[in-house]
Amino acid sequence: MRGHGERSLWPRRFRLPWLLVNDEQPDETSDTTGANERPRSLVQRLVGWVAEGAIIIVGAVIIAALLRTFVAQMFVIPSGSMEHTIEVGDRVVVSKFGGFQRGDVVVFRDPGGWLNIEKQEPGPVQQALEFVGILPNSGQDHLIKRVIGLPGDHVRLGDDGRIEINGVSIDESAYLYAQDGVQVAAATVPFDIVVPKDRLFVMGDHRNSSGDSRCRLANVTQGEAPGSAAFVPVDHVVGAAVAIVAPLDRLATFNVPLVFAQVPAPAEPAPDRPVLNHVEPGC
Repeated sequence: MRGHGERSLWPRRFRLPWLLVNDEQPDETSDTTGANERPRSLVQRLVGWVAEGAIIIVGAVIIAALLRTFVAQMFVIPSGSMEHTIEVGDRVVVSKFGGFQRGDVVVFRDPGGWLNIEKQEPGPVQQALEFVGILPNSGQDHLIKRVIGLPGDHVRLGDDGRIEINGVSIDESAYLYAQDGVQVAAATVPFDIVVPKDRLFVMGDHRNSSGDSRCRLANVTQGEAPGSAAFVPVDHVVGAAVAIVAPLDRLATFNVPLVFAQVPAPAEPAPDRPVLNHVEPGC
């Protein structure tokens, strides 16, 4: 006889299976599972590797596409209109958040007729790689310039030969193109305008090689207010340039020149149409 709570004194190896309860039941699979497993064949392993690789690639493409759409995009600079701030062939990263301000270098879609070149459409593979951000955008329908006037700004060529914004003459010597110690003029054709609402007045840093807002002030387009072709719609702006990332010897970041900090806000709300106090054909 065993008292209540006493355990059997029989050795485990002599106890009958039907007398075992709870945690003392034999594990019928513990000794046979390993023996029944068959090693995966080479084909099965290859399929597994390919599937894992495909998942990684698809995930990377999705992440790259999201970054390109909402965070940043890279562009290849095809022209010299921003020399020597940006050289031909530079890879420039453009931020798609944070907005932009007067003095920023921005990339924008062609407002219409600014790119006087024959466009060469890239192949489908290049288009796909540009779309997901693996390759930089070739920029055949985009331009890059510096924002000089925001909506409502009064911009003119001053009597001292400098650009004047809202009554303040700005010294652009920090970024205007120079060669052999000679710097290009801020502008050579007089103008005096007010930027309309939802539009920007932009200029290249190499003023002698930039077909920018100055060059279109005297243009008249049927169905539009005079001078409208000179201003870039705000919703055409992709974003502000933040850095040159290639070639490696050109690595640099962009900062708004200090001279723009002294420019006050416009005194009046931006007009619906461009105000052309004085314009002449040409740049």
